[in-house]
Amino acid sequence: MNWKYLLTGVLAGSTLVLRAAGEAKDERPNILFILSDDHTSQTWGIYGGILSEYAQTENIRRLADEGAVLDNCFCTNSISTPSRAAILTGRYSHCNGVYTLDDTLDVSLPTFAKELQKAGYHTGLVGKWHLKSQPQGFDYYSVFHDQGEYRDPTFKNSDDPWPGQRNFGERIHGFSTDIVTEKAIRWMKAQDKSQPFLMCCHFKATHEPYDFPERMRHLYDGVVFPEPENLLDWGPETNGRTFVGQKLETIGHNWEVASADPDKWWCRYPELPFTTKGMSRIAARKAIYQKLIRDYLRCAATVDDNIGKLLDALDEMGIADNTIVVYVADQGYFLGEHGFYDKRMFYEESARMPFVIRYPKCIPAGKRVNELVLNVDFASTLCDFAGVKSPEGTQGRSFKDVLAGKTPKDWRKSIYYRYWTQHDIRPAHIGVRNERYKLIFLYGDRLNMTGSSDYKSTPSWEFYDLQKDPKENHNAYGEKEYESVIREMKKEMMRLREEVKDTDEGEIRMMEILRKEGLEK
Repeated sequence: MNWKYLLTGVLAGSTLVLRAAGEAKDERPNILFILSDDHTSQTWGIYGGILSEYAQTENIRRLADEGAVLDNCFCTNSISTPSRAAILTGRYSHCNGVYTLDDTLDVSLPTFAKELQKAGYHTGLVGKWHLKSQPQGFDYYSVFHDQGEYRDPTFKNSDDPWPGQRNFGERIHGFSTDIVTEKAIRWMKAQDKSQPFLMCCHFKATHEPYDFPERMRHLYDGVVFPEPENLLDWGPETNGRTFVGQKLETIGHNWEVASADPDKWWCRYPELPFTTKGMSRIAARKAIYQKLIRDYLRCAATVDDNIGKLLDALDEMGIADNTIVVYVADQGYFLGEHGFYDKRMFYEESARMPFVIRYPKCIPAGKRVNELVLNVDFASTLCDFAGVKSPEGTQGRSFKDVLAGKTPKDWRKSIYYRYWTQHDIRPAHIGVRNERYKLIFLYGDRLNMTGSSDYKSTPSWEFYDLQKDPKENHNAYGEKEYESVIREMKKEMMRLREEVKDTDEGEIRMMEILRKEGLEK
């Protein structure tokens, strides 16, 4: 007997057994986290609404059918950079340092990407980053400079020196949503299957200027879209709200300026020229609305098309059953409701984050979740699924059990929101919402925040009964019927401020404002 060959065979067999055992042991799920910008729930086709039947979202609907939909998911600060920081860190703006669009994420902060990477996950990030500092916790990244471009975008890659705020890197010909998807798929397919991966696939779409590739150009030819019931809300005199807001006429003006000289505008809008000259006020607003929806839905259809490519890739790789797929927008968006466009305010269309998640091993297909969920919960939830500890300092909570139908008895009954940027049309404000009521305190002061104006608004309040007034058409603050409810909501707002540690410590101006409102001694 040749003992040398026998021993070699035994060792080789043992190695294979150990390797197989190791591979079998590491059955943690892959995570495909798809994030879009401003893709509001009104156009997902799974939340109802007047645009639902027009939305080309067969792949989002597929995810909803095969996974779970969050019906009450909200951001804690409805603007892109702060929301993305909250998602990564699990911390509110005042604890992660990203309050406004002009702030930078501290690279030393713990994030769910860092935790997964430390735990042996391969980690990748492609597309829109928008947090200024160099991405951390990712083995590979290929991200846009700032907002990125829809056409022929430039990428900053992990194998090159970080260029900071400078816009140079790898220029790729094509449409950004398609390119981001191709990069994500190529990276996922290149990973060693013995270890799980995290791929953060972040689209620029559906952010202004709502562009789309040529294949979507004729998607809605001849279609006249239905209008929201409050499209012709012209201002505070209409519904008692206490701020002007960003009206549709602003985007109409942008289109007209860009029509005259595209090189003088910050972005390239599709299908110009556009004008409302000679139209009545009502006709002009209606015309602006129709162009906005047509552009937006074509941009959104491109996102859905690429979600389909990502899902097909998982199927082809044979890993769909062991991959968590999340699709979520960083916040909502106004599409003519209240006569507005853009986001930022603590109204439903703006603050609501549409969210769908699929993981066949753990999440029942076709499930709808009504519990109140926040973007600060995402980090803990993804880490929980991966069997990894939450990032240090996280203020969120895993909703893994909620998805399984085992909601903890002490799950939150109300949520806290704060938008920090101060402008005359959109004052800085604090909000609290429970299952039925919403209270908003527009304190209207920049408090030294970046990206704000020095204009000081008169502090004001808004209150909505979402059961009776789901579209928030009537500010019921001051009505006798709600006196006791509003009193309790104010107490809850202050309680939540303490709970999340948003105390404005050392901010004398804020203390003065709160004292005048009877909220601080």
